[in-house]
Amino acid sequence: MSRLNIVPFVSVDNMMKLVLHLGVERVLTDLAACIEADFRRWEAFDKTPRIASHSPVGVIELMPTSDGALYGFKYVNGHPKNLKEGLQTVTAFGVLAEVATGYPVLLSEMTILTALRTAAMSALAARWLAPPGARTMALIGNGAQAEFQALAFRAICGIGAVRLYDIDPAATAKCVRNLAGCGLELTSCTSPEEAILGAQVITTCTADKQYATILTDNMVGAGVHINAVGGDCPGKTELHRDILLRSAIFTEYTPQTRIEGEIQQLPPDHPVTELWRVMTGAAPGRQDARAITLFDSVGFAIEDFSALRYVHDRIRGTRFFEELDMIADPDEPRDLYGMLLRAQAAA
Repeated sequence: MSRLNIVPFVSVDNMMKLVLHLGVERVLTDLAACIEADFRRWEAFDKTPRIASHSPVGVIELMPTSDGALYGFKYVNGHPKNLKEGLQTVTAFGVLAEVATGYPVLLSEMTILTALRTAAMSALAARWLAPPGARTMALIGNGAQAEFQALAFRAICGIGAVRLYDIDPAATAKCVRNLAGCGLELTSCTSPEEAILGAQVITTCTADKQYATILTDNMVGAGVHINAVGGDCPGKTELHRDILLRSAIFTEYTPQTRIEGEIQQLPPDHPVTELWRVMTGAAPGRQDARAITLFDSVGFAIEDFSALRYVHDRIRGTRFFEELDMIADPDEPRDLYGMLLRAQAAA
């Protein structure tokens, strides 16, 4: 049997083992570095808005990209109603392949990996945009993404205090319980207004698929950085439109963000800046202490590509994967049916 037909597969169990082996905050920091490295070579990538299939109850999406040497894609869903059924609202898996042969070189779960890369991307953006010396973050929406966000901002941005709020107090209690002993000062709040008191960074990561106003204009003062994570599909937002009009807005891939992000509320010619331009010095980030910066995060395929590339590199020489016989490998490439006959004879 040729090794070419064997593809490494990282299951949920092995992903958890890999992350725990390396350490959660190290993985978050490493992922941020991988994403930044790929953003700095932004123009090498194929780029397209993700391919979405919407239904009344959710969305299923494909997120592809390639840098000419490797091709990657993620399958991901978003079904907020799943929570009431005891199911995850977001699940995902991904594939990395060689462009030269088209052969896959990695198949991986991406439910956990997406949570990690989303948090790493949030903190990476804040490292470029948040006010210098920011120490306190308000975290509004304390669901599946919350702990990852808190740990990423601690590891990458030096956040030391997190003020938590969720419409469901049980979600906040879960978050406090899970983050106990991690070194963060945690405060449970009873309203968004209470949560943002004294916060230099405000992260919103709610799940409802609807136009919502998690933050109103009068809640947001000068000099803060807003990390808007929850608005990630058409018809789903978290911020009042007037906040956008007062903010310097930064995106991943603007054509996708105009469809799915907070800026779907604005005219299509409203000025925004893609974050890769800030990282490469082609555009300014935060320009003064009183500016409001807004990272309109919807997630983009290059981030998933970076995450898959990272996992592919990190599993080498470890036991944290399985080998899958995924590619047909006949003795003669044109004799696929003969391969089937030989299998029949061997049986």
